[in-house]
Amino acid sequence: MSKSPKISAAEWQVMELVWQKYPTSAGELARLLSPDQDWTEATVKTLLSRLVKKGALKFTREGKRYLYSPAVAREACVRSEAQSFADRVFGGKPSPMLSWFVEEAPLTDAEIDELQSLLLRKKQAKGEQS
Repeated sequence: MSKSPKISAAEWQVMELVWQKYPTSAGELARLLSPDQDWTEATVKTLLSRLVKKGALKFTREGKRYLYSPAVAREACVRSEAQSFADRVFGGKPSPMLSWFVEEAPLTDAEIDELQSLLLRKKQAKGEQS
């Protein structure tokens, strides 16, 4: 899968479904989105068209309908979005970003333990590289 394009919030909702269930049609996506969104099939088709132009989706024709599949991995898009957020809001520096989330997020004891474990592993890996 190729480099991650910039994806809007609405496009992200479509992509989440395509990553979960592909190949899929515009009609199926509209049906799946209808409980959460008041989007018509035409709206979904517009979003799909934008995502194809951006290189986030690819399609195949099956009779009269188009079936859409991801052209980029979800992980690549998450990485790109996270980096963009960190750059915009925290000047690209991970420490202030992580500090803010740790201070502001309601964390369970298990989540705190997991974060401590991640930081310890990161520190040990850095020590092994030195």
